[in-house]
Amino acid sequence: MHTRLVGKGLRILAFPCNQFGGQEPWAESEIKKFVTEKYGVQFDMFSKIRVNGSDADDLYKFLKSRLHGTLTNGIKWNFSKFLIDRQGQPVKRYSPTTAPNVCNFQSLNGCVSFLPTNDVQT
Repeated sequence: MHTRLVGKGLRILAFPCNQFGGQEPWAESEIKKFVTEKYGVQFDMFSKIRVNGSDADDLYKFLKSRLHGTLTNGIKWNFSKFLIDRQGQPVKRYSPTTAPNVCNFQSLNGCVSFLPTNDVQT
């Protein structure tokens, strides 16, 4: 998805977090090396942050305040996803179990320069 849509304005920002079962204990450089070599990741990888609790990063406090989760506003697990429009406003929140390649492309309307009709490959 990133490779196909980056030229149309889509940016994927990844924020590693170790709050979920200790699944990201490594340094940022090791995480970036792993995902780049294993998955060919080309999108932006940021420093490890906290997404829940009083010491959660301000970005995630903002996102959770604008788009509430099911049953709780907290981030439930790794790979929770938010779609942000060109004006910086949160548009859609996706659960950790939603694969990036099946995120509702209708939600991308206004966030990228065009809307693919039926191409949902990663």
